[in-house]
Amino acid sequence: MPVLPPIAAGLGTGLSLIVAIGAQNAFVLRQGIRREHIVPVVVICILSDLVLITLGVAGVTTVLRELPQLALVIRLLGAAFLIGYGLLAARRALRPTALHPGGGAAGSWQAAVLTCLAVTWLNPHTYLDAVLLLGTIAHSWDAQRWWFGAGAVAGSVLWFAVLGFGAGLLRGFFARPAAWRILDGLIAATMLTLGVLLAIDG
Repeated sequence: MPVLPPIAAGLGTGLSLIVAIGAQNAFVLRQGIRREHIVPVVVICILSDLVLITLGVAGVTTVLRELPQLALVIRLLGAAFLIGYGLLAARRALRPTALHPGGGAAGSWQAAVLTCLAVTWLNPHTYLDAVLLLGTIAHSWDAQRWWFGAGAVAGSVLWFAVLGFGAGLLRGFFARPAAWRILDGLIAATMLTLGVLLAIDG
């Protein structure tokens, strides 16, 4: 019985942080709708969260706070990547092709993996949510913090599985080129906004 509250708290907190419009979710959604390399993308997202949440629960939060230079490098790299990805999405929205649903030929699994790693590990918000925030909250549970972390990881597994594999249910709607242009336009706006905010956020 004492195990349930921290697990439930971790699950709820993890989902509240991860279920939001962002670079990673936008990428997973697009891959899911296209049904392209969904398994490696979902696995990478889950394993990445597992590592980051574990670091936060283990107490790496205090270490990261002492390395502002590292945070700056990550922020600038992340901003550059998000802006670049946003521009590519904007190009797809403005100049779609008929080679593959979503505008553009099917990408390789290597490209999907590298892109997924980039939107995950070059995004400072990933560290803010998974390491700093969850880590700080987890430590409020003292000896039960690992149960809290387990709940947060469970939330990650649930969310990315639903987002990646469930997105295919929208494929009928996205059979229309106009729908893809709208999606890519939204992705472009999300990526560019996040990238600019990261670049100017001192």
